[in-house]
Amino acid sequence: MENNYLFLKNGCAANFDTVPLLHETKFSTACLQAILEDKCRISAFFAIPGRDEQPNILVAVLADPIRQGLRILKGLIGKEYHSLTAQYAGFNRFERDIYESCGIIPEGHPNLKPLRFTGNDIGEMEYFGMEGKEIHEVAVGPVHAGVIEPGHFRFECMGETVYSLEISLGYQHRGVEKLLFAGPDKRSIHLIETAAGDSSIAAAWNYTALIEALGSITVAPQVNILRQVALELERCANHIGDLGALAGDVAFLPTASFCGRIRGEYLNMSADLCGNRFGRNFIVPGSCRYGVDAGKIAKLHSWLKQVSAELWNALELMFNSPTVLDRFENTGTVTAVTAVELGLVGVAARACGLPADSRTDLPRPGSEPLPQAAGKFTGDVLSRARVRYEELKISHKFLFSILDQFPQGIEVPPETGVPELMPGAIAVSVTEAWRGELCHVILTDRDGKFRQVKITDPSLHNWEGLAMALRNEEIAHFPICNKSFNLSYCGHDL
Repeated sequence: MENNYLFLKNGCAANFDTVPLLHETKFSTACLQAILEDKCRISAFFAIPGRDEQPNILVAVLADPIRQGLRILKGLIGKEYHSLTAQYAGFNRFERDIYESCGIIPEGHPNLKPLRFTGNDIGEMEYFGMEGKEIHEVAVGPVHAGVIEPGHFRFECMGETVYSLEISLGYQHRGVEKLLFAGPDKRSIHLIETAAGDSSIAAAWNYTALIEALGSITVAPQVNILRQVALELERCANHIGDLGALAGDVAFLPTASFCGRIRGEYLNMSADLCGNRFGRNFIVPGSCRYGVDAGKIAKLHSWLKQVSAELWNALELMFNSPTVLDRFENTGTVTAVTAVELGLVGVAARACGLPADSRTDLPRPGSEPLPQAAGKFTGDVLSRARVRYEELKISHKFLFSILDQFPQGIEVPPETGVPELMPGAIAVSVTEAWRGELCHVILTDRDGKFRQVKITDPSLHNWEGLAMALRNEEIAHFPICNKSFNLSYCGHDL
């Protein structure tokens, strides 16, 4: 334990009382120093509202890449506190969440607008505006065509140039974290896996890692290997879908058509491995629902070899097309400086040239650390596409290595069930989901039940990055900028 914080490894638990309790000023100083000077980043930031005249507590979970672990800070506050957003913009959405969920006021917050809507005030918000004879607004959503989730985009334009994009979300706030209160129970894992359904494997791994840490369950090495195989299949399916969608937005139909079909192949591989195309109900405390025998290993190896050859052909067609490169290059650029200021994570951060990656920054015991995507990335649409392409290569190299390493199959131990959990504890688990860093925090009460669960989806960090990508950009470039981030509405809204 340090003077100002508790240091915790990824996927571990500790007695919450061992986290030093700091007064507001010291807490704020420690958070800002960790981020601005020690190069830490926010993994979670939330409040524990006081009950029965107890004080309010702020909790910061900060990823420390240098020490490859997490700093846990705890601050004592009243009904309000001095906002940290003015000093570091990455706190913006976290503080708005605290205000809405707990009623604790971040005094001096520059943009205390609704993060998520509840009750009858859905969509009611005062938007930024500009004045001038040639200024006009373009409003898109919240209702979109097809099955696109709800979100409102307000563009302030002069001619075709976007001066400001304001993004309003929260139209499908479901209260997932509140539904998890007093767990674990039979529905807990299902709520976790469907909080953002395209990241079910990453979310389930986080949740079971927390249960295992709080319940002192030892996980066999082959279990983590199988979990990582499922995670990389999830990453592949989503990256392929994104690259195909980008191709479709610039009317490059060969790659768009191929990727639409090929993505389905990877979902079917997940179904063959997990029993579900999205990997649900596969990862369980202490184990996986199924092992794989020699026949399934051979089938997956042959399947992956055939489909990946088609994938590289489809992607190389796109990346070698001058018409595609003309649309992608220097479009929707976010600088590395802006990415740091906003606290971007995952693909969006790495495309700006930042090394943010919880696979290397916060290694999970028993998991193989995968290398980062190589290349010179400049923060534009092309860079965000290229990062996905390079990560697909890395994922395939890992998948083939595991399939080659275990030709006789991978057996897993029986499920342990959910044990009694450590009381009065905090546990943190971080997984590098396909969009980026996904963080789950569980606090238990004196009976070992969930006192509070905090989920931080990578999209919560990255929506402001999309807004900045449209600054001084042609409004016609919004679709490909949006697709190049492909952020989650439901992961943000929870």
